[in-house]
Amino acid sequence: MGGVRALAVSFVAPGPCGVAVRDRLKHLTARDERVLRAVGAHQGALASGDLKARCADGLEHGADRWAARKRELTGVSSSRIAGAITKATHDQWALARRCQAAHIQNLAAGIKTLRHRLSLPIGEKGTKRTAGGYRSKSEWFRKSRRLAALEERHTAAVADRQAGRVRVVRGGKRLLNTRHHLTQAQLTEDQWRERWEAERWFIAADGESGKRFGNETIRVTPNGEVSIRLPAPLAHLANTKHGRYTLTARIAFAHRGTEWADRIEANRAVAYRIHLDTDRGRWYLTASWQRPVVKTIPLETARARGMIGVDTNADHFAAYRLDRHGNPVGEPHRFGYDLSGPSGHRDAQIRHALTRLINWAVRVGVAAIGIEDLDFTAEKTREKHGRRKRFRQLISGIPTGKLKARLVSMAAEHGLAIVAVDPAYTSLWGAQHWQKPLTAPHRTMSRHDAAGIAIGRRALGHPVRRRTAPPPHDRSDRAGHRTAQAEPCDRGREGTRPPATDRPPGGPSPSGKRKRETSASKTVRDAPSTQQWAQDSLTHTG
Repeated sequence: MGGVRALAVSFVAPGPCGVAVRDRLKHLTARDERVLRAVGAHQGALASGDLKARCADGLEHGADRWAARKRELTGVSSSRIAGAITKATHDQWALARRCQAAHIQNLAAGIKTLRHRLSLPIGEKGTKRTAGGYRSKSEWFRKSRRLAALEERHTAAVADRQAGRVRVVRGGKRLLNTRHHLTQAQLTEDQWRERWEAERWFIAADGESGKRFGNETIRVTPNGEVSIRLPAPLAHLANTKHGRYTLTARIAFAHRGTEWADRIEANRAVAYRIHLDTDRGRWYLTASWQRPVVKTIPLETARARGMIGVDTNADHFAAYRLDRHGNPVGEPHRFGYDLSGPSGHRDAQIRHALTRLINWAVRVGVAAIGIEDLDFTAEKTREKHGRRKRFRQLISGIPTGKLKARLVSMAAEHGLAIVAVDPAYTSLWGAQHWQKPLTAPHRTMSRHDAAGIAIGRRALGHPVRRRTAPPPHDRSDRAGHRTAQAEPCDRGREGTRPPATDRPPGGPSPSGKRKRETSASKTVRDAPSTQQWAQDSLTHTG
């Protein structure tokens, strides 16, 4: 066990701190759409200019500079719109900095792997933990060229970070690169241009507590009427007083509608965003607000009614229910999903699978779901796995970050806690200790089902191993302690185990009587002799 790394302690994942709901803006008139497009294009241009100014400031940016940027935007929009734009710009710049740090870390990991493999003799075999040398001289040469390229990229990225330079594309780098591959994307130039412009629009407003219906810029009344405070250059488009434009569409949130109505009637802050789905030609309004962080229950409370262990895979969740003692109950459950196709389809598949998993957890009456604390950020690089392209694609296809956030949010609505465990060795030890014993003619156990049991037992605080191992040599413990599943607080856990019959082996019982009379064998064979043999004395004469 010397090569096994130390396992991280399981913990209850914190609950969500905000919610968002969306509804379609139906029956918009042509004038409504022209106004929305004009507002989005105007404020989008302001947001682009502000982002350029923020990136130019770099690490020299401060509160004074932020206030100056807001004053410049207020004259061509409004104070609230300027505040929303500058805040969104700051968040986007901070996100770019975090992505830059992750990129540098990824490059460093690849450089380390390449240097290690290039230092080994050609053809040297690797181990399960470390890669070996390259197979041929030509591969060694190509990897040496790649090492030089990665080192150059790493040097440039580190220099940019030290200087405070980031590279941000409003509208998305992927969509920008799609412009050069319109045939592969099955888009015309006009379709791409419409999508590009829509992604760069800015029609959003932060909420304000104490203001009417929780938002002064984009206001939604309890009966679903939507009105927008127009920026100063577009005030002539207003159809109501105070420079506002009221849309003909009405919204009604089917999900969390009551909670949203309670907030706006109490004039509590609600943020809104209006965007266009160019593929469907539909306008949507998204409402979001913060709420008090859901307090997590203690770990012991989460374990009181058992646990459902979930193993996350590229195409399904493998789940198994365990009681509070760590014993599997019932049959394994699998919740499949298909992660091919567009992002909307993938998101719907994950949401549907999680809904079935949570509904099952509610039916069986557990209080928590155990899941691995997965993060494949450094596990899917081509340098680490080399030629195993299919394996890299498999790892990349497993949902991790979005899955954890969505599962925590959905489970909190049903009163379920999420226990995150260390993912080390769950598949290996689960298959070793649980796959074969639970396989039966009426039950097919996969490696993933066994991993679900291992995850559940780790979330419950039990070791993965099924039963106590026997002593290594004899019935004494001279070669080491037994591996009995005793709690650290149990008295006598370090002592030897008492005899099961309350008497030494071969000795008489405390009462002097046999616990059980011997019975005759029920098999047809020569019966053993019942004569009591004793060694004759040497002086016996017959």
